[in-house]
Amino acid sequence: MSDSLERSTKINLLKEPVVKKLCEVLDKSCKKGWRKLGEIVGNDRRFRVSSDDMELCSLKVLELEGSPSRMLLRLMGERGCTTGHLADYLQTVGNSEALQCLKPPALQILIQPQSVALISGHNLRLSCHAVGRSSVHYQWFKTKEEIPNSFSTDLVISPVHLKDAGFYICRVNSGDAFEFSQWAQVDVLNVTMCCGQSYHSLEGHLKMVIQPQSQRLHVGESLQLECGAVGRPIPRYQWLRNGVPLLNATKRKLMIPHSMQDHNGRYRCEISSSKERMWSNEVDVVIDDVLAIGEGSSDFFLNSIPDHLYATDKVALLIGNLSYQNHPQLKAPMVDVYDLTNLLRQLNFQVVSLLDLTETEMRNAVDEFLLLLHKGVYGLLYYAGHGYENYGNSFMVPVDAPNPYRSANCLCVQSILKLMQEKETGLNVFLLDMCRKRNIHDDSAPNNILRVTANIVFGYATCQDAEAFELSSSGFANGVFVKFLKRRLLDDEKITVVLDRVAEDMGQFDATKGKQALEIRSSLSDRRALTDPILPGDSGDHAHRLQWAKAHELPESMCLNFDCGAQIKLGFAAEFSNVLVIYTHIVKKPEDMSSCQAHVTDFSRDLDVDPKEMNRETPEETGIYLLSSNLPQHCLYTRVSSLQKLREELVFTVCLQGTFTAMDDESVHWTKSINIGKPLIARLDLNRAMRRNSCLQTCLIPHSPSHSPCHSPGPEHHLHLQYGMHQAQDFSRLSPQHHYPDVHERFQGAVGGCGDSYYDNLSQPYEPSAGLLISPGQHRIPIEATDDINELQTMFINSLHLQQQ
Repeated sequence: MSDSLERSTKINLLKEPVVKKLCEVLDKSCKKGWRKLGEIVGNDRRFRVSSDDMELCSLKVLELEGSPSRMLLRLMGERGCTTGHLADYLQTVGNSEALQCLKPPALQILIQPQSVALISGHNLRLSCHAVGRSSVHYQWFKTKEEIPNSFSTDLVISPVHLKDAGFYICRVNSGDAFEFSQWAQVDVLNVTMCCGQSYHSLEGHLKMVIQPQSQRLHVGESLQLECGAVGRPIPRYQWLRNGVPLLNATKRKLMIPHSMQDHNGRYRCEISSSKERMWSNEVDVVIDDVLAIGEGSSDFFLNSIPDHLYATDKVALLIGNLSYQNHPQLKAPMVDVYDLTNLLRQLNFQVVSLLDLTETEMRNAVDEFLLLLHKGVYGLLYYAGHGYENYGNSFMVPVDAPNPYRSANCLCVQSILKLMQEKETGLNVFLLDMCRKRNIHDDSAPNNILRVTANIVFGYATCQDAEAFELSSSGFANGVFVKFLKRRLLDDEKITVVLDRVAEDMGQFDATKGKQALEIRSSLSDRRALTDPILPGDSGDHAHRLQWAKAHELPESMCLNFDCGAQIKLGFAAEFSNVLVIYTHIVKKPEDMSSCQAHVTDFSRDLDVDPKEMNRETPEETGIYLLSSNLPQHCLYTRVSSLQKLREELVFTVCLQGTFTAMDDESVHWTKSINIGKPLIARLDLNRAMRRNSCLQTCLIPHSPSHSPCHSPGPEHHLHLQYGMHQAQDFSRLSPQHHYPDVHERFQGAVGGCGDSYYDNLSQPYEPSAGLLISPGQHRIPIEATDDINELQTMFINSLHLQQQ
């Protein structure tokens, strides 16, 4: 490369290693560093580096790994500064070390070999090209061994075989100087391509060629799953179980030498490169705790009944209501549901997570949940949103509830519990993150007669007649309860022990001490934990179980070819079971096309899609905050929520807009209609009319007390609660008829209330007083300390019907 050509190169075209070294020198130099350089450039009117620009550069020191020099060089490059100009400035500054960074090396590798994955029988080509002050010579290596007769810029192996997989590098010599190229990995897959497709037809883009297969194994057997894709650069792999990434599972083959019950679940692999991302099929892995009777025999018997407790299945329904039509909006439920979904999937729960459900949708979602509950199943229901409690019965408020709302507009938790008890479940867990204030607009008192069972756990985010808080923040943060719950949820402990520890953690949080405390109600006699293994039973509706699992199954990504020669990648991601993210990416653009962009449009009116927030260049612009770091870059993103409202298959249009140089930049459009069926939760048709004999029959309580007589517990009814009476943290769900000056100073608003909650920004610090909160007449007696199980269960049932003190 000539000296004149080097001097005419724009600064912003310098190679990253050169820029990095140059910035390191200028950043660490005091008298001859970036500030002195900026002063000199500021005197040159051609590049207009002002005092404001210098201030902007100086602020970079406040950022992690921020570089003022890099910012200054970027500003200079944007204004046309070349390396020749920069060299003159550095000469004036007198920084010879920085000037040395700009001089071309005696030997420079311009083209590095790229890692690649390809199919056995195809041709492998690796390229390396360098320039030097004298003639350049090449020698290729595989690992440490020289490859005979490989003295060219290109290494060609035709055809390539499995034995050729490995790592390759090229040594380049020019006179006395020598350099090694970067390593290139070659992965060779032993598959047969269909339809005569060759590697060259892949044009360097990812192509899935090996899909994992479902497996049924016995405990102790080796689990092996394999997937594979070809393309350049070589794909990266990340295996997931139940939607959660597995540690150290980043190879094409996932191998577990000795499988255990905990390895049950649904597996899939994420395959990605610097520009693309795709998913393998999701497959079931079932690990049976059985042994063969004899060699070659197909008969099996149970090895032994486990000496620990187990579930026949684990299912969870998570509902977060935040966008209320007639009541204050909330923030935390979205983050709380998202975090709990990921944690519960690590515990092998089949999770459906839903945001913003109407009354009908909530009842139908609960119906689908109940269909999955059978003998021995662990069922968990989490709700975050507005709520209230009357006469010991808790009510969850849908987003379409009127103002004021009453029990007929809401779902009664105890009514759902009654239906769950009929299923003989192994464990029923309710986690209610809502207010429990009395609803003065509702005089009805449901009379739910619950059976005596020993498998019920209630975790109330707050105490009776109190609010539950969410964090006051301009961004997105957890509510108080989940902030501490997510730290403990994966602990291998009895569920009540886990909640006790959460209560203790909340009690140490000064912001809500004295205002919010976790309350635990339990009739659990066994040491059941959310970490218990799954030993599938014979009972259960397999069709509904499969349907529930498919409620978080994504549509397959696809490549769309347009007549103009452009190719578009259409991909999908799930933020929740009823929130789909669609992204488009230009994979191929014709050479004569000057600009090209693809966007999606024409969605069903049933869906909640704001046209102003569609096809944005960053996920955050379209409301995608929680998934943004996991999405591919350089795409256009659209967030499609409220999928539960979808009545027909999801059909939309992909529109390609392009301009050609020969057409005076006149815009041309092409369209394709795309049908992805019913994605995610849309498969469950939650918008249908409510069924007969559904949870509606027990949840819908007449307003008149004459139709639903008030339950007035006699003196023999005592409240026996296991309290985690320790306090919690940051946003309040307050009712206006209850004024708390201290909370008003600190918290933004409470979750729940009685239909008239409000929010206030709070800034003054709160200095809480220590101590436990125990209301008069409430007994702080742990249920699980009772020896007589019948007495224990009776006390628990009575506590559910206790009239407010």
